[in-house]
Amino acid sequence: MKMLVVPGGILLLGVAAFVYFGWVTLAPQALVFLYYCAIAGGMLLAWRFHSSRAFFALLVVFLAQQATALFGSPLGAPGSPGMIALDAVAFLVPLDFVVIAVMHERGFTSSAIAPVGLFLFVQGVVVAVLCHGAEDPLPHSVRAHHTAAAVPWPQFVWFTILAAGVFLLVRLLRTRKPVDGALFWSLCSFCLSLHFVAAARISIAYVATAGVILAVSIIETSYLLAYHDELTSLPSRRAFNDALLRLQDPFVMAAVDIDHFKRFNDTHGHETGDQVLRLVAGKLARVTGGGQAYRCGGEEFTILFPGKMIGEVVEHLERLRENIEAAEFQVRSADRRQNARGNVGADQAGKGDDRRTGDRRKVRTRKRGRQGDAIRQLAHSQPDAPLSVTVSIGVAASTADKPYPDLVMEAADKALYRAKDNGRNRVEVAAPARRRSTAKASGIA
Repeated sequence: MKMLVVPGGILLLGVAAFVYFGWVTLAPQALVFLYYCAIAGGMLLAWRFHSSRAFFALLVVFLAQQATALFGSPLGAPGSPGMIALDAVAFLVPLDFVVIAVMHERGFTSSAIAPVGLFLFVQGVVVAVLCHGAEDPLPHSVRAHHTAAAVPWPQFVWFTILAAGVFLLVRLLRTRKPVDGALFWSLCSFCLSLHFVAAARISIAYVATAGVILAVSIIETSYLLAYHDELTSLPSRRAFNDALLRLQDPFVMAAVDIDHFKRFNDTHGHETGDQVLRLVAGKLARVTGGGQAYRCGGEEFTILFPGKMIGEVVEHLERLRENIEAAEFQVRSADRRQNARGNVGADQAGKGDDRRTGDRRKVRTRKRGRQGDAIRQLAHSQPDAPLSVTVSIGVAASTADKPYPDLVMEAADKALYRAKDNGRNRVEVAAPARRRSTAKASGIA
């Protein structure tokens, strides 16, 4: 819910409240200045942080608003250049946002910019031709007063907007990326600006909000890259270090390590290793008991429980360990991919040899035979067995002799090593210091 609403939903809701209660009292010229600041500032941020998707979305908003201002003031009746421009913009902007959403982030290379730039240029030419070729059915004197508080759209425009909105919302829920959230909320804000295009102050307020939402998403993306791990989406080591500065006694730390993680990488490849990391991170992100998980590096994770005693978190950690152990995932065997490549290479090599010998009948016979063998091999091949993952956990709490986070972390690491020595897939609690000193004294005696 936080990723869905913050910050785009909050910004749009705030502007909508100001519009509803009539608190937007700035002059249209001041609102236009703020709009240009939002667009220019967002484009500058997008260029600086190599966010081409946000840059193109801001460019689409700018071009659409310029087309509306150029041809749609005043609007006129249906079939007039103003209404044609409005319908074209309302139809094209959602489609452009969908295209931008599915684009890969490729920076500002010429190969990445040229196709999108050409695509937008063609759209602008089409809108200009349609508007210049249209004739206003109303006289100029009547058209100047032919405005409405809200502009109706054709059904196909409504369908395009709704379909694009649903697509962007589903994509946001799947990716949970700030740019995808900004595309959804900025589309909503821009459509509101078109809906109230006859009221200049309200329309400019909404289109400026669309630019601000896209600009803020660039800052949100930079924050996530700095404080969250890109692979697992968990808070990173920098966020962990910041959290340590705010810790107050009492607190509990749990060191989590994936068992035999190197074996997954060596046996199944690094792609499977990444899949294992994402699986474990997804379980750690839902740890109960008030804990917050962090990825500190490699297959090592840390869970902080502020304000908790060690007896309050052990049960939650045991439940977490069991959930990870019960989770399974399917891995496609590398042997199948290698066999497929080998069969394709053999077919190509055999085809080349038979071409040199000129025996075409042998080519067809051998090709059919290899295809039949491949089909029979796939039919009789056994499906890959699902893989399961386990973790070892070491737990330590702050005490009078360990009041500092680094000392607690050291104790949790020692408990983690003991969990691995005792067979892995278990939770070990750090022993109190007085017990260790008593045991050491008795051993000397």
